Amino acid sequence: MANLVAIPVLVLALVLQTAVISRLNLIHGSADIVLLILAAWALQSRVKASWQWALGAGALVGFVSGLPWFVPLAGYLLVVVTGRLLRRHVWQAPLLAMFTVSFIGTLSMHLLSLVTLRLAGNPLPFVVSLSLITLPSILLNLLLAIPVYSLFRDLAGWIYPVEVEA
Repeated sequence: MANLVAIPVLVLALVLQTAVISRLNLIHGSADIVLLILAAWALQSRVKASWQWALGAGALVGFVSGLPWFVPLAGYLLVVVTGRLLRRHVWQAPLLAMFTVSFIGTLSMHLLSLVTLRLAGNPLPFVVSLSLITLPSILLNLLLAIPVYSLFRDLAGWIYPVEVEA
């Protein structure tokens, strides 16, 4: 059931990201709601299908993005790997883990994008890109991390209910 829920959730998140959230800029950076959803989903203890969500999100974002398809796919898989590793080691502080995954995920996605654009022949200055795009994007993602985490904690509780022992 979790894989079936992923389709409308990710499509709705992608539409929301491309239509609304990408217009709310801080300097030149914008939040990545799909990244935050994947981070929050990977940090839930009962969730088993976070890899499938990352593959679906990477395919969807790769389809609508101007970047090559493998950049969002690799970045989102890295977010899920980071989230699952932190879930094992920092399980007592889930919000700290969410902030850490959001920070690392945003930074890695932007670095992957910057390297890919440089290899494609678009010479973006590294320091300018970091200060005008990446750092504001990190700040926006950190601001949205808590609401997204709480929403997807509730969704995980709905999809994977706690079994009551009789």
